[in-house]
Amino acid sequence: MQVLRYLPNQKPSNIDLSVTLGQGGEACIYTIPTMDELVAKVYHKPVPTQGRKLEVMIANPPENPTASLGHISIAWPVELLRSSDGKNSVIGFLMPRIRGMRPIIDFYNPRTRRQHCPLFNYQYLIRTARNLAAAFASLHASGYCVGDVNESNILVGDTALVTIVDTDSFQVRDTQNEIVYRCPVGKPEFTPPELQNKTFAECDRVFAHDLFGLSVLIFQLLMEGTHPFSGIFQGMGEPPPYEARIAAGHFTYSQKRQVPYVTTPIAPPWEMLHPNLQELFLRCFEDGHSNPLLRPSAQTWLLALAEAENSLLTCTVNPQHRYSNHLEKCPWCERALRLGGRDPFPSHRAIANKEHLKPQPKSKKRHTQPTRIPQPVAAFHRVNPRNPMPAFGQNVPYYKPPKKRRYYPVIFCLLGFGLLGYLDLIIKFTNRPFGAQTASYAQPNLISISHKKGIDSQNFAEFYKQGHASYKVRDYEKAIEKFSQAIEKNPKYAKAYVNRGNAHYNIKEYESALADYNQALSINPKEVKAFVHRGNSRFLLAEYSSDPDREYNLAILDYNSALRLNPGEVEAYVRRGIVRAQIAKYSGDSQHDYKRAIEDFNKALMLSSDRSEPLFQRGVVRYQIAQYSSDFEKEYRQAIQDFNQALRINPKLSKVYLKRGIVRYELAQYGGGVSSQYHKQAVEDLQTAAKMALEQEDMDNYQQALSSICVVVENKCDTFLQTSSVQENK
Repeated sequence: MQVLRYLPNQKPSNIDLSVTLGQGGEACIYTIPTMDELVAKVYHKPVPTQGRKLEVMIANPPENPTASLGHISIAWPVELLRSSDGKNSVIGFLMPRIRGMRPIIDFYNPRTRRQHCPLFNYQYLIRTARNLAAAFASLHASGYCVGDVNESNILVGDTALVTIVDTDSFQVRDTQNEIVYRCPVGKPEFTPPELQNKTFAECDRVFAHDLFGLSVLIFQLLMEGTHPFSGIFQGMGEPPPYEARIAAGHFTYSQKRQVPYVTTPIAPPWEMLHPNLQELFLRCFEDGHSNPLLRPSAQTWLLALAEAENSLLTCTVNPQHRYSNHLEKCPWCERALRLGGRDPFPSHRAIANKEHLKPQPKSKKRHTQPTRIPQPVAAFHRVNPRNPMPAFGQNVPYYKPPKKRRYYPVIFCLLGFGLLGYLDLIIKFTNRPFGAQTASYAQPNLISISHKKGIDSQNFAEFYKQGHASYKVRDYEKAIEKFSQAIEKNPKYAKAYVNRGNAHYNIKEYESALADYNQALSINPKEVKAFVHRGNSRFLLAEYSSDPDREYNLAILDYNSALRLNPGEVEAYVRRGIVRAQIAKYSGDSQHDYKRAIEDFNKALMLSSDRSEPLFQRGVVRYQIAQYSSDFEKEYRQAIQDFNQALRINPKLSKVYLKRGIVRYELAQYGGGVSSQYHKQAVEDLQTAAKMALEQEDMDNYQQALSSICVVVENKCDTFLQTSSVQENK
């Protein structure tokens, strides 16, 4: 493709663009043979306003805060490109070529950080935040708004230097002609409450809008990828998406108001943050909710982050652990233990031994002193004196929870039954994934294995059988140990990895499970169960991932692979339907995704009509559809029919009673002649769910029932909890 490049005081020159570096929905990026330090961005469908906007940007570039370091912090347009067809219209521009950098998510996500840059410690994360704040301060000083703040537009290098890209999407103000070229796009997770559910193309952005997104990114950098509005929902119905939480001001770590969320178990403690940083986050997400002007400026963040970095101490056990001097002990050592040995900032010795890449390192030796490494580079922003800024003074995929005590006695449940009268809480849907307790185990062909050279068949069969027996009694740690011993005897038997992965899965070590399923598929690419269970793991890892959509899509690809190998794999249909239903909650075309989920459940029932799980899941989806349907009563009744049929197949499912009780209660709230009947049935369902969950030691469903009781009995709730606490202690 031929384009024209215009240089001052020179004739236009042709540039031949043929080699692409990447392509998006709006434009394509090309290399330039004669200019190694620049690339060309050419729009698929250029419009005149783009050209005028670019002219303003090129004429008024912002200050580069890292110019003295030879680094480009803002990938700004430098020249216009025009068409060579004689029309002379602007079709793109030249900009700096950025090399050796990765998206910021690869650094605040612990898993990818360990893989790609394991020596990137907490000091580097703070320095990254400083350099990001410096770039924002420079843009704001020149009057530009980023607008579409998100993790994909920010690149980070191994020395913590930052580059903001996709700058042609920024909001640009042409002061001479009094025109504002708006930013028409935005990502909900980084959008402030006052812009949620707004049409961006109709809104003029201000610095305070950018400062919300900047604060989210800084929070994620310093809190291991945790979004400031993520948390376990404690309120009514399904967990709201991030945009609803932001709009409501439900900052999970709020200090001034009660919010219906508790922090996720995998998140670092709030107290770990430097006190000044805590204050700025509260100012942004609490005070700034009602008054955006109270959000800390980029310059304020820059100063606070510099102070936080200067306060860092070095851990005596692992010098890679850096933490604030207001803490009495190293939080990263404690976190590494909590994560089952997975250190967020592995030592040099661990990296040399590649322990940071293993599913679950078990070494407990003391760490040695580190070798000298390149220091993070700071970008010290110089404020433009002509336009000074005001200074006002938000999934870790690997978590091994502590073992739960089995203490709730039957009398505790009976007290709850006596108090049940009214249900006023819609309990969120959380269930043990289908197949978690029913993972299939294929016994090895011991006769054929015994004839393989170099394999101790007797010991392999013994260990494998012991692992299977331990799994059946839910002693998953023992099962992992025995399957590991079996694998040592025969490392080429794929089903042993599948079975060990299933044991990891059941104790919520999803990343370790994923590694086992990957190994099984490398040995046998036709291992159907490995695809299914790997999809299950990816689905659950999405809850802690910074990019859940990617995990959901990978899970669906795994289920598709399983179904290509075996079109009769019922669990693959059920699990794919569950993932599609989850996607539908946050999809712009939720009805289409819900429909596809129901189709999957229907296919599962056609293959096996005597399974309760697809009926239960179809009922759950119909309940979710009812929230958006004009004929919600019809959807509710269909959901109840599915739950009834599931219970006819298996009358011991507490989760089905729990969900049916919720649906019946909601029907009761809409009045009519049958409202009292539905209310009575709802109470009976919840009583049965609580009793059954306790008998089966299903504490998740049981605790949901208890939380409902507290709301139901209202003024008797405190007495009930006190009595329950005494019984627990006994």
